[in-house]
Parts: sequence; structure tokens; C-alpha cells
Amino acid sequence: MTDGTSDTFAWRPDSARIADSTLAPFLATHGLADVDALVERADADPAWFWQAVIDHAGLRFATPYHTLLDDADGPAAARWCQGGTTNLVLNGLDRHRGTPVMAREAVCWEGEDGQVRRWTYADLDREVCRLAGGLRALGLGPGDPVGLFMPMLPETVAGFLAVAKIGGIVLPLFSGFGADALVDRLSDGDAKAVLAADGTLRRGKRVDMKAVLDQALARLPGVAHVVVFDRLGLDVPMVPGRDHRWGDLTAGQPDHCDTLMMPADDPFMVIFTSGTTGRAKGTVHTHCGFATKLAADLGLCLDFRPTDRILWMSDIGWLVGPMQIVTATLHGAAMVLAEGTPDYPQPGRFWRLIQDYQVTYLGVAPTIARAMMRLGDDIVAAHDLSSLRVVISSGELWTPDAWWWFFRTVCKETVPILNVSGGTEIGWGILTNTVVQPHKPGGFSTALPAMGVDVTDTQGHTVPQGTMGELVLRQPSIGLSRGLWRAPERFHETYWSKIPGLWVHGDWASRDGDGTWFLHGRSDDTIMVAGKRCGPSEVESLLVGTGLVAEAAATAITDPVKGEAVLCVCVPGPGVAADGDTAQRLSAAVVAALGPAFRPKDVVFVDDLPKTRSMKVMRRVVRAVYEGKDPGDLASLVNPPALEDLRAAVRR
Repeated sequence: MTDGTSDTFAWRPDSARIADSTLAPFLATHGLADVDALVERADADPAWFWQAVIDHAGLRFATPYHTLLDDADGPAAARWCQGGTTNLVLNGLDRHRGTPVMAREAVCWEGEDGQVRRWTYADLDREVCRLAGGLRALGLGPGDPVGLFMPMLPETVAGFLAVAKIGGIVLPLFSGFGADALVDRLSDGDAKAVLAADGTLRRGKRVDMKAVLDQALARLPGVAHVVVFDRLGLDVPMVPGRDHRWGDLTAGQPDHCDTLMMPADDPFMVIFTSGTTGRAKGTVHTHCGFATKLAADLGLCLDFRPTDRILWMSDIGWLVGPMQIVTATLHGAAMVLAEGTPDYPQPGRFWRLIQDYQVTYLGVAPTIARAMMRLGDDIVAAHDLSSLRVVISSGELWTPDAWWWFFRTVCKETVPILNVSGGTEIGWGILTNTVVQPHKPGGFSTALPAMGVDVTDTQGHTVPQGTMGELVLRQPSIGLSRGLWRAPERFHETYWSKIPGLWVHGDWASRDGDGTWFLHGRSDDTIMVAGKRCGPSEVESLLVGTGLVAEAAATAITDPVKGEAVLCVCVPGPGVAADGDTAQRLSAAVVAALGPAFRPKDVVFVDDLPKTRSMKVMRRVVRAVYEGKDPGDLASLVNPPALEDLRAAVRR
């Protein structure tokens, strides 16, 4: 994602890549000339498209559904695969039994301490079955919510699938949460049990996860069971009757157990997305919806294949974690998981992981790309990245300099960057690039099919090319959240009420004359100065483009004369002084591009910007701290020291 609307294509597919793509046979089968024709037909007839995806991906239903899409009660209440039964695990693991896939590697994990573990699909299936048997022995079953408070381990994958296998509802939780955040989510989710690790390593430090969980559970008497995996072998207190050792629970359980078939549109996961001033929102995903959406987005449009090895350093609490598990197992591909951070214990760890584990399908947040760029080109050049076939990016807006650096230095101008924008509520993507269309830096070559994606004014009318408007969906999607957990009114108010009949996603977007889509930041982050509007990333791109700063956050602050003014919070580049002269030069760059009205009211220098676990800059927190207001929900803040740094900088 980016705010830079370049007129030139930076990457073009050759005829061989187009012919070899996963999209090519699908288009040919349905007599479609190109992706534009696919989107046009799918938007006009969503039921046709989703049925075609189900057939193409070979998704299985124990009982066939009689109605694919029932939207008689309106798009916000659409129901899918009515009358059918299935289970996510039926399509992710069970389908591979008796095939050569079972001998393939499913999970390859590296700990921050250098420990390496590898599981085949047969290993994964066995561990899922044993854990599922253990959970059933505890009395857990259909409809029971189970928290998953673990770093990305092989057992995290097994836990995720085991809960789904028994018909439970998995509640993925960020491994860095504090006790208050756990209390909010486990209580909102009505958790009956929690799967947890004793601890994990992050930048050489031990994180005592069980201790944090115990603090939370002191306020959650409804959690009847905790299953503890010994990642670090810590001597953690175990509450008799409530706490169980993972190995003890699974010992003696059979290597095979049946998967419970569930009504196809029943929930299998409630995953929370950060709140702003209120509580986090629990988005509801179903057995048929999540699998079908990922089969369409990743398996069809983003060229994911059974031969791929996917690495995206993430967390189970961000949608990317569940996406990797479901996409990889659906296709019989391999997941490469890594504990800790990309640049520890060595600055080049990220590149070494790609090299050592022959990663073909790499996920990256633009913020991580900017951090890696600061470490220099030599570290990249010291590693063999020739295994890379596709890079997929999401989570934050690209700045042009970071996009070009990554494309030239990492991708060697041959590996495509498939930029994706979507969200936890969407079940994956809204806009994307494909391997059969040319790309502009940071743009999106197409909307994803069968969603009626559009850019509109506040009345829901399509805006002209080159005009910024609200990103909306005109059609319900099979992947959309089925509501907000225990908050149906909030779901309608948040997404469906701003422009009646349309899903308003909260992003500013535009399209250019070539059909490329661009995003311009969150619509609730818009900077409005004396009646003139711009997106924060527009200002941030200008600041980073000076070469004086490594990262920047721009936001609106209250101004008694203009209504709002621009605040710039910047991380200085190497060797750049955080002084008045640098601030003046940055301010001048904004004025030169956007005019005097957008002259920053203040330029503040910090060592780091507050970010979420998905590496999005928390602009609303920046504004709140600067104005001395309550910053709201901070549960997703991944770097708390940045908040104190910002407060100190504001006081100076």
C-alpha cells in the first residue's frame, strides 16, 4: 500500500509466468479473457464465483449445502452454504490422508536459540489427533471457545487445528499480551479453556507467558482448563484440577480421531482486532467462509501452490498467523515458522531464514522492510535469496523509497511484490496484485472478485478516476466476519451504517487511468486543514523522501484557527541531528509539495514509533499522547517503550 500514485509500471509478467500461473487455467475454464473480466462477472454473480472456487479448490462437505448464498435479510446478514456440514480440518488435513502429501514437510520451526524442529503432515495429523483426544477428555467440544496464547510453534499449529477438529471455537491471542488484554478477550470470548506456552524468547529475553496468564485467570473463574506446553521448561506453578501439562494430556491418546462435522457456516474462530477507544472487536469466522476466501485469494489470485514454503514472521494473534496455517494445510504446502524477531540474534537473520529454509513465498510488512533497509544492502547481498518466487505484503502503507529498495535489493526486479489490503474483518483481502498483471510501486492491480469493491463519496456514488473516496464493498463476501462476537449492533454500526447497504472499510482509496488502485490511509486518520484534506501517508512519504528520517507518522491535531493542523513525529535517519534545522527542512518539504496550509504545527523526534503487532503505526495514539488525552486500547502495542519515548519528546 502506498500514497505514491506513480504513472509507470515497475514490474510486468512475461508470457511464461502468465501461462504458469494458478489463474490461467481458471480463466480458461470459465472462458474469461483476463482478471478484469473475472472481477466483472464475479461482482455481477457472486454465487457463481464462490461455487467455482469451491469446485476449483476441491473443498469438501460431509453434507452438501442446498443454498450457497442466502442474502434475503440484506448483505449484513448474509448466510452461506446453508444445510451443509464440513470442518476446516476436513479440508486442511483429512483430505491429505492416504496421499503423498502426508510425507511432505508441513512445519519447519526455528527458535531464537537456534533449536530447529520439523514436522511432516503425518506428524502434524498425529499431534492434532492426540491433542483433540485430550481436549475431548477434558469435556471440551462443539461451540466451546478455547484461547490460544502461544508464540508461533509447531504445537501452536496443532492447537489451532485441534480446537477446530472437535468443533470448538479458537480464540487466537497475541503472545505479547499483558494480563488486562487477556482478561478483556478471554472474558468477551467466553473462553472455557486456554492452550498456552510456559514462555518464549524475544531478543534474548525470557517472556514468562504462563505467569501473565495466571494473573489474568485470577479474574476469570469461567476458564476451567489450561493446557501448558513446555517451550522453555520453566518451573511454572500448576493449579490442581485446572492446569494440565501438554505432554500428559496427549499421552496415550490415539494417533487418529474423527473430525466433527459442523454446520458449514458455524464459527470456528473469533479473532480480535484492536479497538480505538473502546474494547477490541471479536470478528467471527466460519468453517466454510475462511477456507473458501483463502482458497480464492491466496490459492487462486495470489498464486500460492502446494510446492511453496511460506515464511511470514508473525503471531497467531494477527490474522496472518491463522492465514498461514489454513492456506498451507489447504494446499499441502510447508510453513516456515521462527520465534522472536527478524534481526536478532543477528541483524541478517531474516535473510538467513529465507536462504537456509529455501523460502519461496515470503510475507513482509512494509514497516519491517523499512527496518531492514536501515541495516544496509550488504547484509542482504551476503545471503542467497534465489529461492524466492513471490513476495506478499500487507499490514501498513508502503513508502516509495522502501518499496523500490525492497524491489531492487531483495526481489532483484524479477520477483513480484503482491501488495494486499484487507483486514481481520474481511478474512483476508479486498485489493491485491496478481502475477498476471503489471504492477506500479505500492499500488494494487485489481480488486478481489465477488465483493463489488468500489470507491465512493459519502452518499455511495462512485467517484471519478483520480479522486479519493471511501473504499467500500457492494456485495457481501463469504469471507466476511459473521458479525462481532456478542455485539451485533456494534457490527452494523461500525461497518454497514455509514453508507446504508454498503460495507465501509475505513480506508481512503482511488483509481488511476490504468486501473491501478491506491490507498491513502485510514479515513478516520484524515488530516483536514482549513477545509483541505489529505491522507497521513501523503505527508509521511514526503518526510521519508527527504532522506532525513527513517520513519514518520503524520496526524491531525486540534488547532484553534484551522480546526486541525499537521503533527509530524519522525525517527531521524543515521547521522541526522534531531534539531531545529532538521525540523525546518522537513517542514519545508511538506510545504513545497502540499502548500502553506499543511505546514506542520510541530515536528517531534523520537527513537521509535508506537506500532501494533502487525507493525501498523498507531497514529491515533500519537495524536492522543501529543494532546494529553487517553490513548485508548493499547493491548496491541508491540513496543511500549516507544510510548514513553514519545511522551518524553512531547514534554521537551
